[in-house]
Amino acid sequence: MHQLRFERVHGEAETLLQDWQHVHNLIIPADPLPLDAVRERSGRNHLEVAYLGDVLVGCSTVRPPTDDPTVATVIARVLPEYRGRGLGALLHESNMAKARELGATTVETVVLGSNPEGLRFADAHGFTVVEEYLLEPGDTVPWFTLSRALDSDVQR
Repeated sequence: MHQLRFERVHGEAETLLQDWQHVHNLIIPADPLPLDAVRERSGRNHLEVAYLGDVLVGCSTVRPPTDDPTVATVIARVLPEYRGRGLGALLHESNMAKARELGATTVETVVLGSNPEGLRFADAHGFTVVEEYLLEPGDTVPWFTLSRALDSDVQR
């Protein structure tokens, strides 16, 4: 079996930017991002793509603390055909390590309501819903912000 490997996305790495964009836009069709937006995000967030061997399987985002220096946002996305293999947990572990490195003591994540697998994953990793909202007036699918203490690495 191939090892899961992570590649850091940055503004100069076109293929990595495109791979991150592909996973994001497939999993978050309600909020597709153009390549320029991904490039901009790579300058302020820690973005990674995950490969199983040479096959793209997912991506992740760690948003550093901003207003509250103790809270970072972590997001792991796994392509549907690769779910259920423990790859999300490996992405999550990588994200949590980066959040710790950034000084966070609390982590949040955001999940689109049309992604029940993502909500189950967050619940299984100790996150609880702290907010439900719609991005735009007229939207029908809610977003959820979930939170947990960084030191409670519990998987249910």
